[in-house]
Amino acid sequence: MVDDSNVGQKMYQLADTLFPICRSITGDGVRETLKVVEQHIPITVHEVKTGTQVFDWTVPKEWNINDAYIIDPQGNKIVDFKENNLHVLNYSAPIHKKLSLEELKQNLYSLPDHPEWIPYRTSYYQEKWGFCLTHNQLLALEDGEYEVVIDSSLIDGHLSYGEYFIQGESDEEVLFSCHICHPSLCNDNLSGIALMVYLAQALSKQKLKYSYRFLFIPGTIGSITWLSQNEKTAKRIKHGLVVVCVGDPGPFTYKRSRQSDAMIDRITLNVLETSGAPYEVIDFYPYGYDERQFCSPGFNLAVGSLSRTTHGCYPEYHTSADNMSFIDIDSWAESLQTYLSIVNVLEYDKKFINVKPMCEPQLGKRGLYDATGGTHANDKNFQMALLWILNLSDGSNSLLDISERSSIPFSTLKMAAEALLKTDLLEVFAIEQGKA
Repeated sequence: MVDDSNVGQKMYQLADTLFPICRSITGDGVRETLKVVEQHIPITVHEVKTGTQVFDWTVPKEWNINDAYIIDPQGNKIVDFKENNLHVLNYSAPIHKKLSLEELKQNLYSLPDHPEWIPYRTSYYQEKWGFCLTHNQLLALEDGEYEVVIDSSLIDGHLSYGEYFIQGESDEEVLFSCHICHPSLCNDNLSGIALMVYLAQALSKQKLKYSYRFLFIPGTIGSITWLSQNEKTAKRIKHGLVVVCVGDPGPFTYKRSRQSDAMIDRITLNVLETSGAPYEVIDFYPYGYDERQFCSPGFNLAVGSLSRTTHGCYPEYHTSADNMSFIDIDSWAESLQTYLSIVNVLEYDKKFINVKPMCEPQLGKRGLYDATGGTHANDKNFQMALLWILNLSDGSNSLLDISERSSIPFSTLKMAAEALLKTDLLEVFAIEQGKA
């Protein structure tokens, strides 16, 4: 667990620093974002050239933008990229032209159902231009000649992504991945970037069984590029989660891996189930975020996705309303603790042997049983954890198995196992010790 009561506020501050940056799938906004992340964890930044073949895809041209605006017939600047970077169709081709209102409207995007919000729209793989504006702005446009300016560039350059690796005792890896390509949108996905930074910080201070890989990548093309260039490395990934939309106040949503019943699926669902909080489970489907690339049939990695309210299921999604005020700091901190709880199960799950399996051992004389029967729910839970572990520790059940069967949180079982290991009642199963 993170021993920092202010971690939610720290994630908020990091996201607030990143919020103004205009990001896309390539370009200086991505590099600027990675430089900020690099101030917190020592990531390695990779640059992959435009035109590089990555499976069935090609790394696209690099997009950068300096300015964009519309000037109305009266000479007023009415849609200004510098006021909100969502005002420009992301990846817009450059243009400087005068148009009639009818011509202009063919390249404008708004949200009639939310007339004060600006939509987020993209044009990554076809060269076009456009502006996003509030619907009220659209309705206020008058007939006449408009001047449109998008000072952008699409040139041969690079796709940039960041990677942080923590070597554990084993070469088997756990993957955490988030997309870094969205401009000023907070829950999707500055919340994921910030959570991964502080998750990485916490794990870097621990002695770990697994090795951990953190990827900060542009959506879709980033994961495809990484997988294309790291096929051998990908084979070492045994468990993984895509981190997205983790800062809103909604209940957790878990999307299973393609394997459906992989260890990461069991662990995540166990952590959510024993938390007592509401949650939703979604079966794998080949759409969404980068889990669909990691779970493609040629790789079939055990990678799920844990969010709060999932993409497209909250009205603020992909709009200017997904801003810093939309985030709930306490929920964000809870998300981080939930991810750490999942790591705790991954790291500690093991099998034990009850050394004295003939009937129930006397716990009282070993200082493990409250003679009054336990006056607090937590005490009773701990005592039941002792009994469950002793009863099921025959070398065939891990702590995760016991947690699933008993509905006792893994963290409580871990504490109980650690207490029992200090007595003459429990030993780690020999295979877990590498003896067999």
